[in-house]
Amino acid sequence: MGRLDNKVALITGIGGGMGRQAALTFAREGAKIIGCDLYEDGANETVRLVREAGGEIVNFAPVDLSNAEATAKWVEAAIAVHGQADILYNNASTPKFGDVQDLSIEDWNFVINNELNLVFYAVKAIWPHFMKNGGVVLNIGSIAGTRGVEFMSQNAHGTAKGGVISLTQQLAAEGAKYGIRAVCVSPGFIVTPSTAWLVESGPEPFKKNIARIPLGRVGQPDDIVNAALFLASDEASWITGINLVVDGGGTVLG
Repeated sequence: MGRLDNKVALITGIGGGMGRQAALTFAREGAKIIGCDLYEDGANETVRLVREAGGEIVNFAPVDLSNAEATAKWVEAAIAVHGQADILYNNASTPKFGDVQDLSIEDWNFVINNELNLVFYAVKAIWPHFMKNGGVVLNIGSIAGTRGVEFMSQNAHGTAKGGVISLTQQLAAEGAKYGIRAVCVSPGFIVTPSTAWLVESGPEPFKKNIARIPLGRVGQPDDIVNAALFLASDEASWITGINLVVDGGGTVLG
């Protein structure tokens, strides 16, 4: 028996990194995956990997989740595949970085739309279904949402992820009477295809920061997904509104 048997999980951003790992892990645990991504090639590769491993997955790509109408259409189509949805896993996120004096208004708005608004759009679209049937909203935040750092200009990114964390808490408060749980996982630094270069050639303050991680290594996608798996499962049926930091202990050092 899998930990997610008979569950249907809608996962955004399945094209690589943590989203791909989420699709693989949740499918392995018995969930039927309905995925989407902005880019077809990466999403199609994830579909191949999930099916080769014996999992069940349907892919909708491309989907621009920063567009509320497109997101609503995806959620409607995703629910129609199996006639149900039990988990909404808001993984998709596209940041941009820049010092306050340099970051353009356009880039600020892009980050808010592609890291915060897209979460709300998906939640709003699935909420009526969850109100009738219950469900789990699982959001991916970031330690950037709870602190500032001197080695990365994350003003827009941190603001958006702080919003995701706060939204999760409010969703928990509003959703409880409908049997809806809302939870958030906030990663520390995770090695993905888009971040691996930082380990080798990132700025020296960044390297010093990851060298201080108490558990002695940087994070991997499955570190986050394994935490998400527990929170999405019935094992966590009395957990809602939390922001679970998964960062090897880095934030305890300030």
